[in-house]
Amino acid sequence: MDQLKRQAAAKALEQVRDGMKLGLGTGSTAKHFVDLLGEKVAAGLRVVGVPTSEATRAQAEACGIPLTTLDDIDRLDITIDGADEMDPALNLIKGGGGALLREKIVAAASDRMIVIADDSKWVDVLGRFPLPIEVIPFGLTATRRAISDAFAQSGVSGQMVVRKGKDGHVFVTDGGHWIIDAHLGRIADAPRLAGLLSLIPGVVEHGLFIGLGSTAILAGAQGIRVVERR
Repeated sequence: MDQLKRQAAAKALEQVRDGMKLGLGTGSTAKHFVDLLGEKVAAGLRVVGVPTSEATRAQAEACGIPLTTLDDIDRLDITIDGADEMDPALNLIKGGGGALLREKIVAAASDRMIVIADDSKWVDVLGRFPLPIEVIPFGLTATRRAISDAFAQSGVSGQMVVRKGKDGHVFVTDGGHWIIDAHLGRIADAPRLAGLLSLIPGVVEHGLFIGLGSTAILAGAQGIRVVERR
């Protein structure tokens, strides 16, 4: 599986040109991309990156990749990131690692988003992977009720669990927020649910990436498959 992820990352690297401004994703597949990009930079490729998490920032710095922020540049050429799930419309669930807020900000500031993954992430309908919803701790019970109402309006239901870290304490994102993981099973209308969740004041962001993915690069036993958004 790890080798498949590296193959997808290597294919995405073919899209990178000298002088590009890149969004650098977070997660196991994006980590391969950053490693491979670092090798190209060491060989003379000139790029600048915006990391989507503190973990990616540390990795990119260790690889010698020049970094900047969206305060200094307001537009990126490409973001390369992984996904926890993707459907045939290239709608995504992201946020299994907890970086969904920064990932979405960076993706939205990019001309293109290339999603790299092994082909186990490809699904007919989103929802098998728990949907991460980043929330403000204040008023959490009221926010959960509003999220339940949004689920009902979009025809889904399932258990909501506040994410815990490996130490057993509540997981805290890079932005200082909490994450609710919603086990929905099947999200028949992901764009509708995304819109409803975005209206809730206590929801900072959610892991439904709708209309952001431009290209998917999927690595499987049969080789590399490239899918463009319809």
